[in-house]
Amino acid sequence: MTDQFRLGGDLTVDRLGFGAMRLLQGAPGKPARDPESARAVLRRAVELGVNHIDTAHFYRSEDGSVRANALIREALSPYQDALVIATKVGPVFGPDGPGQGTAADLRPQVEANLESLGMDRLDLVYLRIGMAEPPHGESLAERFEVLAALREEGLIRHLGISNVDAGHLAEARTIAPVAAVQNNFHIADRDEMAVLDACTQAGIAFVPFFPLGGGRADINDPRLAKVAERHGATVHQVALAWLLALSPVALAIPGTGSVAHLEENLTARSITLTEEDLANLPQPPRASAVVREGGS
Repeated sequence: MTDQFRLGGDLTVDRLGFGAMRLLQGAPGKPARDPESARAVLRRAVELGVNHIDTAHFYRSEDGSVRANALIREALSPYQDALVIATKVGPVFGPDGPGQGTAADLRPQVEANLESLGMDRLDLVYLRIGMAEPPHGESLAERFEVLAALREEGLIRHLGISNVDAGHLAEARTIAPVAAVQNNFHIADRDEMAVLDACTQAGIAFVPFFPLGGGRADINDPRLAKVAERHGATVHQVALAWLLALSPVALAIPGTGSVAHLEENLTARSITLTEEDLANLPQPPRASAVVREGGS
């Protein structure tokens, strides 16, 4: 089993988890996936030791027929005690597409997640701000204060923030403890390295929401392929192993709608990258990186 991490100091999670967004459809414009196949992926993930699932109430197929939270509840409820389900709030969706919600939108969104997941308390709730890129210079205080109050009420166990910069992280930590940060980050896009460094120093989980590029970036590189060949692995498996080797606080949540692809991703647990591997990969990690020891 891969290394574990104590999320928020009290929830032990496997560092290789599962992202639920890809359960809904293969790509934008594609048909919705068969719900039973999606439920089979979730059940298999848990069978294989995954105990950290990332979702959102607003994760749904484009036609609205398949919703991630409903699939999770149908497949996995009653939930195992060790299972940690993370969700996110903030965006709102109207006729013109997604936009950024206000502080007033957050309680209804938290309540919608509680209802759709069938939970009395959410394990981890991220405040997602901005849209494509972190909104530099924008305050998240008013919105994060709402979530902090809901945490005090007992509706949320731990808080996280998403699509943020280091300034947002510092601001949020003056309001309430931050258990996790979720940003766009993968081997071909390391713009958020400063945020990862801040998380590493503070012992806060760093959870890339596109650990394999998310279909928006090509992570294939001849140097990555060479390391993969040396390990008898795929490029994606090595990219996941690299992420886990980068920092002890880094978690990965690759998503898929295929049991076979799920099993392939989880094989990354058994890959231990050497110093030579890391030196040969594109844009080698900085000095703060650590090599994961112990293999699986």
